[in-house]
Amino acid sequence: MTHLSDKIRAAAPSLRGRLVAGASLADLTWFRVGGPAEVLFTPADEEDLATLLAALDPAVPVTVIGLGSNLIVRDGGIPGVTVRLGGKAFGSVAIDGETIRAGTAVPDMRLAKAAAEASLDGLAFYRGIPGSVGGALRMNAGAHGGETTGVFVEARGIDRAGNLRTFDHGQMGFSYRHCSAPEDVIFTQALFRGRPGERAAIEAEMERVTAAREAAQPIRERTGGSTFANPEGGKAWQLIDAAGCRGLARGGAQVSEMHCNFLINRGGATAADIEGLGEEVRRRVRETSGVELRWEIRRIGVPSSAES
Repeated sequence: MTHLSDKIRAAAPSLRGRLVAGASLADLTWFRVGGPAEVLFTPADEEDLATLLAALDPAVPVTVIGLGSNLIVRDGGIPGVTVRLGGKAFGSVAIDGETIRAGTAVPDMRLAKAAAEASLDGLAFYRGIPGSVGGALRMNAGAHGGETTGVFVEARGIDRAGNLRTFDHGQMGFSYRHCSAPEDVIFTQALFRGRPGERAAIEAEMERVTAAREAAQPIRERTGGSTFANPEGGKAWQLIDAAGCRGLARGGAQVSEMHCNFLINRGGATAADIEGLGEEVRRRVRETSGVELRWEIRRIGVPSSAES
């Protein structure tokens, strides 16, 4: 049988990005678990990404991953094409007055730093988010009193047909940890607006965010950040704690003793261990409080053949 990667090369011979069949994804996620990508594509730039999407059979699924910080890749891997943006084309930051344009591969922490260096206030909260700009757009990422929706101006991306599209604030449909822009769009860059501030004060705020995060979260563990979104009017961690789940383990996965809305890979965990532990936490919280916790961590791919 002709492999998908060969079909792609035949359909789009002008591709300049890196196309790898069977690429390991575990090394690209903070949990360090998960199966391979059927095909992993790292485009050279927007044009290259558009070329792939326009040439790709519409029946072939496309999945986008960023820094892998808020992600579980299931043990059977990801069918179809997995796109990972990187390099200068998607990793640059430019300041123009009170606006800052960033590629979607830019880490949120770097966005915060660039804004501080330009004395732009309002983006310091990104210092506490361990993801990239692309993920921040999809999840309306926020922390420490700030949210993406509060500083967002516009974004652009490539849709499944290979068309370049631009989205203003209203078209993003931001809500708590969610945006309603079309799922098939791969965001490539975004424009944010800050406000004039004092660099020293902004950097002090970033230090406060860093200290608070280090004191309260297991950031030196193999983790995926906050596991569940806070329910309306409540805190996910409090419900998890009240359900007796602090320290709960399954295989190599454990609910963090430090912050029980974090799952950690203690070593040797599978994606099934981590996801299964999360589902057990949801079950116990539902039984004790009646609240249905919603996953904040993305879970993508298929189970291993041993699970099916």
